[in-house]
Amino acid sequence: MSTDIFSKLVSNWPSAIVARSEVGKFSGGLLLPRTLANLDSQGLGPVGRIRIGRMIAYPVEELATWMRQRSRPVDSQEF
Repeated sequence: MSTDIFSKLVSNWPSAIVARSEVGKFSGGLLLPRTLANLDSQGLGPVGRIRIGRMIAYPVEELATWMRQRSRPVDSQEF
């Protein structure tokens, strides 16, 4: 990729953290809060998550890094 879309996500997000309930908005709809909850319970979610009361949040940089590591370009031949 010529541009790192994950860096753009970080620079456009207005906070240093992303609430789990907001991951859909952060990711452009690619992630769902329930998906992250399931992955967290398996130890496969983003590192550095924090809890405040009943809410879970992720440092924006860590979430973007995690997304970057799990993504890959799609070849047009795959369709």
